[in-house]
Amino acid sequence: MLTSSSIIHLPFTTDLTEGGIAYALRSLSYAYFKSDLSPVGKLRRTVANVAVELAFRRYLANQNVAFEVKASRAFTDSERYDVFLDKYRCGIKSFFISNRNQISEIKRNPQALLNAQALVPADHHAADGHSYNDIYIFAFATGLIAASQVDLQKALDKNQPHYLVHILPESWRKPSHWNPLGTLTLKSESDEETIVEVIGQDEGRVMKRKVISLHPKTKINLDENFYAINAIHVKHMPNARIGIKCEAQRDAYIISHFDWANIWVYGMDIFLCGFLSYEEFSQQAKALPINSKTFQYETTRVKNLFVPVANLKPMEKLFINRPAG
Repeated sequence: MLTSSSIIHLPFTTDLTEGGIAYALRSLSYAYFKSDLSPVGKLRRTVANVAVELAFRRYLANQNVAFEVKASRAFTDSERYDVFLDKYRCGIKSFFISNRNQISEIKRNPQALLNAQALVPADHHAADGHSYNDIYIFAFATGLIAASQVDLQKALDKNQPHYLVHILPESWRKPSHWNPLGTLTLKSESDEETIVEVIGQDEGRVMKRKVISLHPKTKINLDENFYAINAIHVKHMPNARIGIKCEAQRDAYIISHFDWANIWVYGMDIFLCGFLSYEEFSQQAKALPINSKTFQYETTRVKNLFVPVANLKPMEKLFINRPAG
């Protein structure tokens, strides 16, 4: 039985957010966004989840726990890497908490996490590629986001860290024919110089980035042989519209002043709660239907399997004695 004293508390540092953003941008090459979900919201969750994975690796290194990092088995995610402790593959299931009341509750009483549910989407658990040697590690991260325009402006006014992006539509990110987009033409309607970064893919579907300066109300041509454009990044909020056009797209794509989103996650704390082997989770888990309320979600969007966090094994057992196969 898990106790609050067994939960490993780690700092959610700025460099973890930076690492999460770097991965999230690469993930745009293959990410699938459901029509009812915000692509930016999914990107922020990816940032937080990857930050937890990086924090876990750092913890192992600091504790002198031997581990390996190997390419993921997931064929859709060539950028993903798994942590192995001996022969045991560790899959981290982390949940990002950004509700201020919940954050205060967790900070005041970490035992509140014991009442949460350790969730795994049912289809993920049933998918091919799992082994009885696999380990599910359940974690929570707390932090804030600046999702609304009001919150974003407050962050900018206070000179807080931010990362402004605009995700292009699927016709740009995943064109039906994998051919060069041709010459890119960009234009800013601002009266000031605007520095933008074009983030896309080359012929081999490798991430490609190009930083350019847009002079006021002047078209700039870019011959960089992009095959797809995933996103546009700016360091400072533009005060006017920016347009992008290519030979492969009939119409120009316009990004307004209000179309920029901040994917920076203002991380606070990370909690590594506990673990179960894949086999143990299969034996103990119960089904949780769609639209269920849980500690971490107001409403679940998919069918999940769950075990109470209180029923997990403490993390120290994972490092001292490997689970029996």
